[in-house]
Amino acid sequence: MLELRSASARGRADFGWLRSAHTFSFGHYHDVKQQGFSDLLVINDDRVSPGRGFGTHPHRDMEIFSYVLEGALEHKDSMGTGSVIRPGDVQMMSAGTGVRHSEFNSSASDPLHFLQIWIVPNARGVAPRYQQVHFPAEEKRGRLRLIISPEGTDGSLAVHQDARVYAGLFDGDESAELPLGNERHGYVHVARGSVEVNGRRLSEGDGARVRAEERVRFSNGQDAEVLLFDLRPNEQPAL
Repeated sequence: MLELRSASARGRADFGWLRSAHTFSFGHYHDVKQQGFSDLLVINDDRVSPGRGFGTHPHRDMEIFSYVLEGALEHKDSMGTGSVIRPGDVQMMSAGTGVRHSEFNSSASDPLHFLQIWIVPNARGVAPRYQQVHFPAEEKRGRLRLIISPEGTDGSLAVHQDARVYAGLFDGDESAELPLGNERHGYVHVARGSVEVNGRRLSEGDGARVRAEERVRFSNGQDAEVLLFDLRPNEQPAL
């Protein structure tokens, strides 16, 4: 069963320099029916003006990753990390016992569009860590490329949770599927374009909770970029 979460139903925030769409409750947006799914707590679709961003602020006991769609995201943190994340890069920060960081649009002229996603960890008080990996488009073209996993399998980034995240690019006749089964939940987020998911058309910003499906299949894409989360069969995160 697919439970659709349309892009138009998401929460919205507009601060001038930042326009954000919230798939799940976040900040001033609160919906008792949208408190996350399984261990997936936050999907924020952020567009940041040139030279602007999020000043230094703290996190703890959360797995936070960023997926850049357009532009360049500049990251600095209290672990001494300084980096720029561009399309194709995936950044993972395990906040653990506590970390402070800032995220800015590194360009003075170009917009920044990225997804920031939070996964609730299965262990608290771990040592903070930072990871960043580039996944070329050819590794995602017409397939589901593992980008996050508990063990850091196949060059993916490691996460403190029984969760796996796949990224894919689909256009025309390209298709791919992931076996899921009744003992796992899935969540689909369409980052851009449109694609059929188990025969149902989803467009940019749309998402879907997936329950009791043997597999998740992507087909008939139109310049589609997708993220697929393979999750424990829980309904809401345990904070």
